[in-house]
Amino acid sequence: MSLKIEVYMPLLPITALYAALLALILLHLAFQVVKVRQRHKAGLGHKNDELLVAGRNHANAAEYIPITLILFALAELNGASNLILHIIGCVFLSARIIHAWGFTTSKGLTHPGRYWGTVGTFVCLIVLALLNLYLSWPYL
Repeated sequence: MSLKIEVYMPLLPITALYAALLALILLHLAFQVVKVRQRHKAGLGHKNDELLVAGRNHANAAEYIPITLILFALAELNGASNLILHIIGCVFLSARIIHAWGFTTSKGLTHPGRYWGTVGTFVCLIVLALLNLYLSWPYL
């Protein structure tokens, strides 16, 4: 008599963690746009600066989160260190939160949160791009 034990290991658990957290940020920013649209009765377009800032804040996150998560998933699939991925994930998550706060607070103007959020986002993209090149180079 043999006992069969099945172990389920989720694919890309680290990517899944940060994708879920970043999706919540994206949803929060989208809800801010909806709230401002309702308050100003603006179904389409930008009737005022508050709506423009909320819309651009959401759009900025939507521009950077997808490519970062794709690079993140590829690095995880290709054997990147869990520690390195968590460090990048924490920095990116923090950068997006800081950027959103700075963007909203400054109403689109210069703000330390916006600046450092942008720097953190760009650093994570550069590190992930280089990490993926390093991991895939032997197989090219």
